[in-house]
Amino acid sequence: MATSKVCVKIRPGGKQIGAGNERGGAFIEFTLVIPVLLLAMTGLFSFGFALHNDLVLTNAVNTGAQLLAVSRGQTTDPCATAYTSITGAAPSLKTGLSLSFVINGSTYTATNTCTAGAANMVQAATAQITATYPCNLAIFGMSFPSCGLRAQITEFIQ
Repeated sequence: MATSKVCVKIRPGGKQIGAGNERGGAFIEFTLVIPVLLLAMTGLFSFGFALHNDLVLTNAVNTGAQLLAVSRGQTTDPCATAYTSITGAAPSLKTGLSLSFVINGSTYTATNTCTAGAANMVQAATAQITATYPCNLAIFGMSFPSCGLRAQITEFIQ
């Protein structure tokens, strides 16, 4: 039977060296990890808001394009009709929303009215709406390069 000897150094006070109090170790690890976790979580939230705005923008432009496609002969200002529909479908995106309309090859930008566009509303022609919306990805006040959300829908005029 072999016996093994363990060499333990003892301090003058009677305590072993290296056998100190380990209370608080989890707290130190927590304080080192929590900033990284909070940064990742707020980044995910910011990206989630941008993705939500993109989905809302796409849905609103689709709604406006469908209304524009079926409004031939029912409106004197098709761009205003589509703009009202888009802002109604996306009330949170009114600030910074930019629209451009292409009705039967004629482009209408700068304003959201196109009374001359009613004459271009010809059956089987195309109506296209392009919308852009600014996107800001900010995490804890740090602003990253801004992105731009864009949605484009083309419909045949009924």
